[in-house]
Formats: sequence, structure tokens, C-alpha cells
Amino acid sequence: MTQDLPENERVMIPAGRVAGVDYGRKRIGIAICDAQRIVSSPFCVRQSTGDTVADATFFCTLVASEDIVGFVVGLPVHADGSNSQMSVEVERFGQWLAAVTSRPVVFQDERYSSIEATGLMAGRGLSRGKKKARVDALAAQIVLSAWLETQSDAVVACFTPADRPRALDA
Repeated sequence: MTQDLPENERVMIPAGRVAGVDYGRKRIGIAICDAQRIVSSPFCVRQSTGDTVADATFFCTLVASEDIVGFVVGLPVHADGSNSQMSVEVERFGQWLAAVTSRPVVFQDERYSSIEATGLMAGRGLSRGKKKARVDALAAQIVLSAWLETQSDAVVACFTPADRPRALDA
């Protein structure tokens, strides 16, 4: 799992817009954050067809049209944190995504993101099919938001006393 790598071997995503991905065999949910990485929003759901050429075209177009600098892919792990059978498939997808888009890919623990997204969609008066489609993009947003929170924590932790912002009137 990428999170277990030593600090100097971790993949870093440069400043800019990042896409969150909730990979599934039938559907791939996608969310995108703003360039300042403050807000993430559900973006779309890609129906999986198994056509890697069409999928590569889709993701390359997404990178170009939305100025995506990297991807955060939800990694499905067991409740105890160990890899699941799907984890291997998702890691393979992440490697493929990095290769076809030439963008860095990091993995974020996605435990319970789909359950949380399903709960958020409850009582919305949508048909089952519309809920399923929206849940995947919402799960991608939950994964991306969780990653963004870890990044903002890291930025705050990197300030040294000399680097701290001064008061606006200083």
C-alpha cells in the first residue's frame, strides 16, 4: 500500500486540481477539487466497459479539460487495514491510470466511503438507478476530501516559527 512507503519514496502530487476516483468494475466515480484544494465536488460517473482504449481516452480528456495534476484513488481495504482482493485490482488500475495519463496516482483508504455516500443519498426521492450512479461520484468525493484533509494537516505541520504567516497589519 502506498501509505506504507517511506517518506522519501512517496508519490507527490504537484499543486493544482486533483481528481478523486472510486474504482468499480461496473462504474468509476470521479470527483474533482479546486486548484487551491479547498473544496471537492462529485464530477461524474464513468460506466466501465472494459475497453481500455476508450477508458484511456476518457481519462486523458479529463486531465486536459479539467487541468488535473494527479489522482487520488480509493483503496478498498478490510476493516483491520489489510489488503482485500479488490485492493490488488485497484492498485493495478492506479498503475494503468498513471501510465496512460502521465499523472501521479496516490491511494487513499476508502473504508466505508460507499456506505457513507449511500447514507447521504437516503431519502432524496431518487430512483435506485440514479442513486447508484450518484453514490459512486459522491464516494469519490469522500475519498478525495479525506486525502485533502491529510494534505492540509501536512501543510500546517510544515510551518517553522520563521515561516509562520505574520498578521495582516504587520
